[in-house]
Amino acid sequence: MLPIDDLRGLRVLVTGASSGIGAAAARALAGCGAHVALHYRQGGASARDLASEIAQGGGTAIAVPGDFLIAPGPGEAVRGAVEGLGGLDCLINNAGAIERTPVAEADEATVDAVFDLNVRAVLRTVRAARPHLTQSGRASIINLGSIAGRNGGAPGSAIYAAAKASVHSLTRSMAKELAQEGIRVNAIAPGVIRTPFHDRTPPEALEAMRKTIPLGRLGRPEDCAWAFVFLASPVMSGYITGQILDINGGQLMP
Repeated sequence: MLPIDDLRGLRVLVTGASSGIGAAAARALAGCGAHVALHYRQGGASARDLASEIAQGGGTAIAVPGDFLIAPGPGEAVRGAVEGLGGLDCLINNAGAIERTPVAEADEATVDAVFDLNVRAVLRTVRAARPHLTQSGRASIINLGSIAGRNGGAPGSAIYAAAKASVHSLTRSMAKELAQEGIRVNAIAPGVIRTPFHDRTPPEALEAMRKTIPLGRLGRPEDCAWAFVFLASPVMSGYITGQILDINGGQLMP
């Protein structure tokens, strides 16, 4: 049996790629020969450093800016990726953020900010990328959901959980609509992953979370990275679309 080598030359835009899960996904994809555009909003230096790291390892990567809190931002990132890579075969909608606010205290600005970054930006990026993906012949979209979108999240994260549940639903809807254009659409739903976000979480809270995980540890960005590789590969997942892949150490088994 021949080794799987179908990601070589695959042109991928990873949004929110300057750190955490996005950066790990970009490293894994580039290690498999994909050409990667690393989107950033504020982490420009980190994205450029990662691009240099990938290039020094023999890979191809560029850094592209885009403020996803405003409507033109996603289109700007897609244009940068297409111009820099010569087209687009895979879109990874990883950019997102959580704002912990009790439901009763969530004002309109908070709700808009969470949904703008976690939901509307996904729609805007897909809308900008679609014309390029339809020309690919091996196109896919991979969205970042969350265990919170499955179980409602921890106290204070209801708005974020609702946004991620929307991403899960959009994934299935887009899979149905874009299948006839040759575009597969899937998502991953991580559990508790040790990213820079959790640097602000009290150690006792993280330990309480760890105790609820059958595998006995918190996740690492690398635990998610290879799922993106799998879902981007036409050989490994060419007949998979509309699915939500849970990566949570057994914390939730839907």
